[in-house]
Amino acid sequence: MSAQWAEDGASYAVIFTSRLRTADPAYEDMAEKMLALATAQPGFVSFESARDDGGLGISVSYWRDRDSLLAWRRDTEHLLAQKLGREQWYAHYRVRVARVERDYEWGYDASQLETDHARG
Repeated sequence: MSAQWAEDGASYAVIFTSRLRTADPAYEDMAEKMLALATAQPGFVSFESARDDGGLGISVSYWRDRDSLLAWRRDTEHLLAQKLGREQWYAHYRVRVARVERDYEWGYDASQLETDHARG
């Protein structure tokens, strides 16, 4: 994560775990559209996602503060995508919201330095 950190260095993570009913190119198109829309929202920090061949996916979006993620939750286009997801694409999903107190990373490549995004 690299942008728009809160004053205290913390952020919020929205963890979305889902299982698709079947593969559908329209789902992929909507996912790309939602990522572009989320990226443009004030307070968006970053996004990570993975999906296995069986349709199980985990997506995590990071937000600078609670108000930013609540604004995203209420976005009209996002609400429509959620409705379509329930009606057409998801067999099941779960949403978890967590406060990220610390974020650090390490890379094997010697050119990558260890970084710690927590302040203090």
